[in-house]
Amino acid sequence: MSKKSPKLRTVSKSVPPYPINQFPTEFPFKVGEQLIYILATRGATDIEGKEWEQIFANSIGADWKPSNVGLDDIVLGNTAWGAKSVKEKKPSSKKTVRLISGRNDSQFSFGHVATPGKKPNEHGELVLDIYNERVSKIRETHKPLRTVVLIRSYDLTEAVVFEFDTIRYDPELYYWEWNSRNNLFGYSKKDKKHKFVWQSGGTQFTILEEVPAEHMVINVRKPSLIEKDFILNQIGFDKSWITVTQTNG
Repeated sequence: MSKKSPKLRTVSKSVPPYPINQFPTEFPFKVGEQLIYILATRGATDIEGKEWEQIFANSIGADWKPSNVGLDDIVLGNTAWGAKSVKEKKPSSKKTVRLISGRNDSQFSFGHVATPGKKPNEHGELVLDIYNERVSKIRETHKPLRTVVLIRSYDLTEAVVFEFDTIRYDPELYYWEWNSRNNLFGYSKKDKKHKFVWQSGGTQFTILEEVPAEHMVINVRKPSLIEKDFILNQIGFDKSWITVTQTNG
């Protein structure tokens, strides 16, 4: 009897909400209006990383779900994003950015204490193993996994936005060297480009990412600052909104 191929159930592929770096039509306007709102109401010209996560989530209609891992803080359908934000004088001129991945402690994860100046490749592999394990855990739930980056200007009037797939890094493709400040640098074996930094003092792991040719530049006009008294008048504020309790010792 000839052996037939087994019949399998059809498994649908995970499809992200839009192709990478091809943001929805309204996306830049939603990002821009949120930046203008911040400038108009706060006067502060900077935002924290968590704010960028919320801005991005609001701009694509996703849920903001802060996580300890930091690679899946935004979720839409079966797709997840980690969000990174860096500040530069002229965002549109940047070709490479440094993205902090967070603490990467080989002593906690493997019981291995790094000795600066010794066995760089051995320790570099452990650093990548920790990062790769985080990526693998998230991909068990979210097959499409991306990182979205905001490069913001100092006055918040120019922003560059781009995405890339969040991937595992094959340790065989990189080599490592200690520098004079006891930081571990990782380089591509293929073209010797600098790709990673691991700081022995604080176990901080940083990935150097090239800005792709396909990215979005958003420029906004700086609005006048809305005065505090105007806002309070608009919402009908009076002192009855405040309750004071005096304690003695």
